[in-house]
Amino acid sequence: MDLTAQFEAERPRLVRIAAGILDDRAEGEDMVQQAWLRFHGTDTVIDSVPAWLTVVTTRLCLDRLRSRVPEPVDAAPEPASVLAPDPAEQVVQAASVGVALRMVLERLSPAERVAFILHDTFGVDFRTIATVLSVSSEAARKLASRARSKVSGLAPAETPADWEVVDAFLAASRGGSFARLVHLLAPDVVVSADAEAIAAGTPVRLEGRERVAAMFDGAAKAAFPVFVQARPGAAWYHLGTPRVAFDFTVADGVVQSITFRADAGVLAALTRRAAADRR
Repeated sequence: MDLTAQFEAERPRLVRIAAGILDDRAEGEDMVQQAWLRFHGTDTVIDSVPAWLTVVTTRLCLDRLRSRVPEPVDAAPEPASVLAPDPAEQVVQAASVGVALRMVLERLSPAERVAFILHDTFGVDFRTIATVLSVSSEAARKLASRARSKVSGLAPAETPADWEVVDAFLAASRGGSFARLVHLLAPDVVVSADAEAIAAGTPVRLEGRERVAAMFDGAAKAAFPVFVQARPGAAWYHLGTPRVAFDFTVADGVVQSITFRADAGVLAALTRRAAADRR
């Protein structure tokens, strides 16, 4: 496979990582383009193209973050013996994290932000994160742990209303924020459809938040907030007529399932709502 083909195969993943770290799709695409220029011009023997591109793209994002807000002088993690052990080496599941993620990211240092997004959103191993940050694997682990603690502490104490979760999901989908989409979805989220929606071309079934987030990443631009049988949802309209409704099931502050509905009776009963309608 030639250089261009290898890079293009990785581009969607790299854009999601860069956009997640910077919380800006356009900036993320710019960082990936810079990574391409470095990839195209390198004389280095590359053992793993995906790993090399991940490191280079993330370092470019880290430099961009540091140009906005310099790393605090105490950003380096304390020795492991000083820090309390991380009780759960897993993705943050605290309700409302996805709704508050933009605010939360802005409160993390650049290194914490990189460690958190790479590990807790994209599942990147700590050895790779350590390479990006030029620290040890243990230090990378502690940075992620510290970020995780801040994220849990800064997220709203109360579980958000269903309409808040749905509208945050739609905003993240339109903006191409894969990271925020991931944190708004339950790990076992399912997308399904009724017979009419399947006939219109929607997927029959999709499982897992990475696959669902990828499907909605940069999409939903033509979706408007509606009520689907009194539940806050969304619908795709064409020439003022609803074509497909997105029926959300929300629990504990995250989306548990989305059902595409194109049944004529369901579409006829839809009512438009304001994006911040609290019913």
